[in-house]
Amino acid sequence: RRTAVMTNPYAGIVEPLDPERPDHKFYNLSMLKDDRYGRLPFSVRVLLEAALRNCDEFLVKKSDVENILNWKETQKKSVEVPFRPARVILQDFTGVPAVVDFAAMRDAVKKLGGDPEKINPVCPADLVIDHSIQVDFNRKQVTAHVHNEILSWKECGCWPLVEIQGHRDGLHILQKNQDLEFERNRERFEFLKWGSQAFKKMRIIPPGSGIVHQVNLEYLARVVFEQDGLYYPDSLVGTDSHTTMIDGLGVLGWGVGGIEAEAVMLGQPISMVLPEVIGYRMVGIPDKLITSTDIVLTVTKHLRQVGVVGKFVEFFGEGVAQLSIADRATIANMCPEYGATAAFFPVDNVSIKYLEQTGRDADKLEYIEKYLKKVGMFRDYQYVKSAYVSLQVVEMDLTTVVPCCSGPKRPQDKVAVTDMKKDFEACLGAKQGFKGFGVAPEKHSNCVNFAYNGTEFSLTHGSVVIAAITSCTNTSNPSVMLGAGLLAKKAVEAGLSVKPYIKTSLSPGSGVVTYYLKESGVMFYLAQLGFEVVGYGCMTCIGNSGPLPEPVVEAITKVGDLVVTGVLSGNRNFEGRVHPNTRANYLASPPLVIAYAIAGTVCIDFEKEPLGWNPRPEIFLRDIWPTREEIQDVEREFVIPAMFKEVYEKIEKGNERWSNLKASSDKLYSWDPNSTYIKSPPFFDGLLLPPRSIMNAHVLLNLGDSVTTDHISPAGNIARNSSAARYLSKRGLSPRDFNSYGSRRGNDAVMARGTFANIRLFNKFVGKQGPQTLHLPSGEMMDVFDAAEKYQQDGVPLLVLAGKEYGSGSSRDWAAKGPFLLGIKAVLAESYERIHRSNLVGMGIIPLEYLPGETAETLGLTGRERFNIIIPELLVPRMKLDTEKTFQACMRFDTDVELTYFRHGGILNYMIRKMIQQ
Repeated sequence: RRTAVMTNPYAGIVEPLDPERPDHKFYNLSMLKDDRYGRLPFSVRVLLEAALRNCDEFLVKKSDVENILNWKETQKKSVEVPFRPARVILQDFTGVPAVVDFAAMRDAVKKLGGDPEKINPVCPADLVIDHSIQVDFNRKQVTAHVHNEILSWKECGCWPLVEIQGHRDGLHILQKNQDLEFERNRERFEFLKWGSQAFKKMRIIPPGSGIVHQVNLEYLARVVFEQDGLYYPDSLVGTDSHTTMIDGLGVLGWGVGGIEAEAVMLGQPISMVLPEVIGYRMVGIPDKLITSTDIVLTVTKHLRQVGVVGKFVEFFGEGVAQLSIADRATIANMCPEYGATAAFFPVDNVSIKYLEQTGRDADKLEYIEKYLKKVGMFRDYQYVKSAYVSLQVVEMDLTTVVPCCSGPKRPQDKVAVTDMKKDFEACLGAKQGFKGFGVAPEKHSNCVNFAYNGTEFSLTHGSVVIAAITSCTNTSNPSVMLGAGLLAKKAVEAGLSVKPYIKTSLSPGSGVVTYYLKESGVMFYLAQLGFEVVGYGCMTCIGNSGPLPEPVVEAITKVGDLVVTGVLSGNRNFEGRVHPNTRANYLASPPLVIAYAIAGTVCIDFEKEPLGWNPRPEIFLRDIWPTREEIQDVEREFVIPAMFKEVYEKIEKGNERWSNLKASSDKLYSWDPNSTYIKSPPFFDGLLLPPRSIMNAHVLLNLGDSVTTDHISPAGNIARNSSAARYLSKRGLSPRDFNSYGSRRGNDAVMARGTFANIRLFNKFVGKQGPQTLHLPSGEMMDVFDAAEKYQQDGVPLLVLAGKEYGSGSSRDWAAKGPFLLGIKAVLAESYERIHRSNLVGMGIIPLEYLPGETAETLGLTGRERFNIIIPELLVPRMKLDTEKTFQACMRFDTDVELTYFRHGGILNYMIRKMIQQ
């Protein structure tokens, strides 16, 4: 990496931040003496500082700095600028394949006669292991002790209250899930431990520590970097789309594909189109019953309607001053769900107080505040500065927010709690789609009786079978977590409980949450309702919900798929993501998760219908809902800096299991040919082959709108009748050892077979949901992988047809790597999700886009055609290509850098060639 002060044309504005520490300097942007700087949005100022600091007239040029300074004019002109973030963050589902790629790149460089140790991160990277643990065990099954004053379920409408024998039993469940996590993932964990030793500047946060974005917020975030005697703003990209959560603390960050993140780690700047910025003004004070979850679900729907895809959203206004950092982080976390690239809350006094609350060092807080004020990046939300004069501004009045959920299939489909019952009933009979299940009217009243642990129960449409307090979106927020705990306390004291067949769980995003829930006394009541701590990780939010009881599964499927529900405090509820048997899934605040668990159904009007009753009067939700004052009093007393310091001072050491893992000290990885977890990928086999035109391609899949990365590359359990299952079975594994697709992302053979293996995938060739397609030459219906394999054996290149928002959802690089391995050369869609389009480019797959007003339907495409895509020698961004059927499509290479990657067969091949040349 070049030394900035020696080669940088802006070295003249470098000066000490504190005259008493002359060796600690910064780029003083005020010395530019350019009025345009003060009119830039705060998020764009971060981009400017990074460009200016890294300007070397090679990777970053003075013209790039000028383009950012001139943002008011250039924002709508698709101007390309480089960005070098301060660090990279990864989670293990995306981190394992990244380390696999690095290990394979070292092998490739060695084969080509280069120095393999040149493949080494130059940008600091933190990898948090949080995606591996599953809810295999949840509620402690002990003998029920029924309080004398509470009647039986049949008499009073509430299940007998189970007395959990203290916090110890809850820990026992946690222990069993963690033991099974290590048993399943030992090989992956040993590989990651090898990576942390073999590669420089790569830090691993061991399993059991928490969720990546919450750990980032509470511990990893610097806000201002101090490195090599230089201060500069903290910024990052991450291999998880919810990296944006850190924007709530005033650290600019967003999700990128794993492939792009690997290039950043190797010192390559991100090439990005200078974004438009939407100003989002918040006014008013929310009602005392409103949670941050209600606010973020309302914001998500609003910004989806505004249209912010590919843009930055920057929050300002007096309403922001009313929000805690946890509240802001919740809103920033769901940025991918409203489609923006970043959701930025500039640093203010509340940010500094949060850093103090979470145990950051006092001397760091001093220079953080001093630096940000010096460079004009410290915000006063009560004062609207000129930075927002030139923005498109939209407004939200927080007084209009009402309690709400989102679902049943998308996070942007907000439903007021008062409308949940009628909305679900409407969805039940509506045409199959985002708000419809297509259930015939005569089946709406279906009811299935079943026995569970010797007691009779019944399931109907809308019954809750999963209730999970999960995800960094909410578990990072003490107000909603303590609110859930206080509601649980009041519910237990009122004699309410949760039916035992409902899979309840609590998976905090860090050990701090368990600490304050226990210290405040509410953990006991959460456990009594079945919400014991089951693990520290993403768990249900990413589909690691574990199995449902067999009697429940049988009851759901007995009469042709009951539409039962999962209710979770997560950020995504796409079809097939949470659990294959929950066709409806609703996002809700932690207190509402408990409320719906007690009710046992989403078909309830909380205003008119009670949660339960006993000899005392009916008990309504309003009777047990805690007030904001109650929650704040508990939070002030129990969420203290000492907790954060105690938890995080030992986080990198990990537990005994992690410490005992053995890892090789070799710089080149010794691949085990018998491994079903870690395998050298074939991505570099065609390293020297230039890109070629695509001739006589068949369509592998003909898809519709909003095909998510979960549809393309599922992360959940491996179905026993799938291609991946057959592959693993042939290698001697039993179904209990299959683990999940996400955990096997280090093995390309499994992941290729898992591509398009989601049981909720709707392929127009098939006409119903399922992971099958039509092999056009033979007319045979088969699994997608098997069809792709037949085409590859015949040397036939493949194409995918799709509608709008192709690749929405998680920033999942295997959703591009998997299609690459299936032989897919191009995708033709109406529009793309930002990160997925970038991932396709990174793997050398051409993202083609219909011209405005054109679709497969308007062009008369059935998917049964053969396609020729001629790649000209001279390529320019967004050029139009002719096809054999006399229509044009836009080639979605948006920048010259992306075209460079394509010419080299993808970003990783480009990086290897670059290393060899050096």
